[in-house]
Amino acid sequence: MAVADLMVVIVVIILEKINYIYLFAKFLLVTPVCSVLVVLNIATRDCSVWLTVAFTFDRCVAICCEKLRTRYCAERTAAVVIATVSAASCAWAVPIYFAVDRWRCVPTAEYFTSPLWRAYEVFESIRTPLIPICLILLFNVSTIKRIMETNRVRRELRKNSEYQKDPELANRRNSMILLFSLSANFILFWMPYVVHSMNWQPQNYTYTDRYFSKPTYILQQCGFIFSSLSMCTNTCIYGLTQRKFREQLKNGLKYLFVPVVVICK
Repeated sequence: MAVADLMVVIVVIILEKINYIYLFAKFLLVTPVCSVLVVLNIATRDCSVWLTVAFTFDRCVAICCEKLRTRYCAERTAAVVIATVSAASCAWAVPIYFAVDRWRCVPTAEYFTSPLWRAYEVFESIRTPLIPICLILLFNVSTIKRIMETNRVRRELRKNSEYQKDPELANRRNSMILLFSLSANFILFWMPYVVHSMNWQPQNYTYTDRYFSKPTYILQQCGFIFSSLSMCTNTCIYGLTQRKFREQLKNGLKYLFVPVVVICK
């Protein structure tokens, strides 16, 4: 997830958005390079979204499915899932390579008029992110339902306990808040993109007119911004809320500053 989101930042934000609007690096505007960047744009975005779905499913299995947990929640399974999601995302993005004009770094005329490309766009908007949104909601609801059931049983068992405060219940409550936050974050940030993609195809894709003021174009750009932001915030929320991840991050920062302290001494 972290690598996929980092690729989104590099490919989508830096090499594409910032370059088209501010930098204008000429070698990135060469048609073959531009076509590859468009493909990488779709592939990295899809990979990030579907790895988020896979991670959510992994959490659901770990909490809700005791029998499946021992077989599914393993390093080998994780490697297979990551490889499958990455390969499928790249394969789905390949057709968009042929939607770029051979002489200019803009979509072909057929891209805006062909029913096949329109069908591709509609299915793309359903596949990413409508289906992921539904799956994330389903997995998180199942996980939260399981947590609430175990909490109910735990309260009954501890009803006559001397200690009323239960740290385990507090941890589970925090987990439910985290899951709700992630679902709301993913849905809200992707909504402008979904609304735009279901009604219009990309317009002014290469930002040739930087002062384009039509509402459709503004909605499109808001969709791009919020969807990219969602990919970044999801990884931060997932990572920074995990105790082991925080420990590794602290150790990494310590190793960075140890040489500086040694030199100063």
